[in-house]
Amino acid sequence: MPLKPGVYLMRDAAGKRIYVGKATVLRDRMRSYFGSPSGLAPKIREMVARIADFEYIVTESEQEALLLENTLIKQHQPYYNSRLRDDKTYPYIKIDLREDYPQIYITRRTANDGARYFGPFASAGSVRKTLDLIKRLFPYRSCTKVITGTDQRPCLDFHIKRCVGPCIGAVDRAAYMKVIDEVIAFLEGRTRDVVADIKQQMTEASDGLAFERAAALRDRLRAIERVYEGQKVVSLKNESLDVIAVAYGRNEAWVEVFFVRQGTVIGRDNFIMDGTQDEPEAAILAQFVKQFYNSASYLPPRLLVPVAVDEVDIIEPWLSARRAGPVHFLVPERGEKRRLMEMVKENARHGLENLKAKWAADDDLMQRAMAELREELNLPRLPRRIECFDISHIQGTSTVASMIVFEDARPRKAHYRRFKIKTVDGNDDFASMREVLSRRFKRLGEISDSEPASGEVDGAGDGFSHVPDLVLIDGGKGQLGAALQVFLDLGVKDIPLSSLAKQQEEIFVPHTPEPIVLARNSPALFLVQRVRDEAHRFAVTFHRDVRKKATIQSALDLVPGIGPKRKRQLLRQFGSVKAIREASIDELAAAPGMTARLAETVKQYV
Repeated sequence: MPLKPGVYLMRDAAGKRIYVGKATVLRDRMRSYFGSPSGLAPKIREMVARIADFEYIVTESEQEALLLENTLIKQHQPYYNSRLRDDKTYPYIKIDLREDYPQIYITRRTANDGARYFGPFASAGSVRKTLDLIKRLFPYRSCTKVITGTDQRPCLDFHIKRCVGPCIGAVDRAAYMKVIDEVIAFLEGRTRDVVADIKQQMTEASDGLAFERAAALRDRLRAIERVYEGQKVVSLKNESLDVIAVAYGRNEAWVEVFFVRQGTVIGRDNFIMDGTQDEPEAAILAQFVKQFYNSASYLPPRLLVPVAVDEVDIIEPWLSARRAGPVHFLVPERGEKRRLMEMVKENARHGLENLKAKWAADDDLMQRAMAELREELNLPRLPRRIECFDISHIQGTSTVASMIVFEDARPRKAHYRRFKIKTVDGNDDFASMREVLSRRFKRLGEISDSEPASGEVDGAGDGFSHVPDLVLIDGGKGQLGAALQVFLDLGVKDIPLSSLAKQQEEIFVPHTPEPIVLARNSPALFLVQRVRDEAHRFAVTFHRDVRKKATIQSALDLVPGIGPKRKRQLLRQFGSVKAIREASIDELAAAPGMTARLAETVKQYV
């Protein structure tokens, strides 16, 4: 391998390109793959095991290698690369200024042809929403006819003031281009300039006694101002920047981008990146920036990101060359920019959750997930009912457990159960798991609809009377061993048992020393992850409630002379320990059952 910058392409045994990378020094980078595997990420170790051949292309510089890497990733869509999903087909808004009366199009190709392009947008739906908005605000023509100005009758758009009517000669080219300039300014985020210009036109029309035109301009101005008020204005001193945040999925990432122009958030969009398993946030951001801004129609001088981006010393000069001006990354740490970043990160998290929910709503996918899980775990039947158990505590205190139920790959919340651990002191997850499983399975089939389950804190239904098709334990081999011992003691033989270790997402089953590793893009893996995460969420929520109640009880129990009755009276009077703490001695003394001396004692202890 040469000691020069370039791009390399990994191939599998079938000759398919599975990874494209770039390097400042090709020999050094390739050496890192074929040395000791201990320092490689799991995804890279998996990739290296599949490499049958590779090729490389030498380039003149690192930036040239970066551009070539982008091109090859788009062309080949290698499985192990983090890549924008279908980025080669992202749509743009096109305004062809070479036309006498320019139209506004949706296009999927850009060219250096004198037209103005805005985008890329995440989908055609994003473009159509934008076009619907600007069509309501600006009366440009949406027809494709040749404009002569001599048509006898205009279309409906003219009558409802959605077009200025160049076809009938209602306006000349200069007046029509004024509308197009306003559209361009609006798409560029220069809303204030548009508002000022329309106000000036309205004043001129009114002074010239053209009251009908002035009224039309007034209505348009009000519509634009309503949109402008709906845009989030941030205190960024008229800065223009893009704010980028990432949320992780199983094998994909949700990238949220907010576009700030002249201190105003004028729009947002989101993108899906595939192949992101085991990739750190900095690497995902770097790949997104390289692929998105390689074709973006506008580059702001600043890009706000949540963490420092990989390869920033290469990417910043490349972006600056594309913009023909400086471009810098900024990781905001305080102030308005930090608050804006948190808002974008929150939107990214919600977007990913909605994506998962959409995935979960796919019935065919759920059936495939259960069928695949049955095959991989060698289950006797389809796992239509899965019960998952998790333990939660802080250093062995307030230990609780959860049991959640999925039926046909969807939560069955009426059958959820929560347990307080009664027989275990301290930090012993294995013993806690044994207690919970014993309480659940020793009464299997003996619980009637009206009888409450042992250890049940809330919830309704007869969840304990159902036989699960699979019991899933959150943990590794140790937790599985504890669960297996319970099953052996109770004589449970026909209920499959497994555990899911979070670190490597490995599934363990009894009597099999090696873990089962599902494919990263496997529907079955996503299903068991959802089940495990829901059990963890349910347990943590219950643990938080129990710990809060214990804290309240201990704070008042320490006060000499305050027994259960006075404690209830104080809490009923003041509502919380915090309110008791903030009350004066006189206020405490006036409470039912209290005296001045007891009030002074409470203030000393609480």
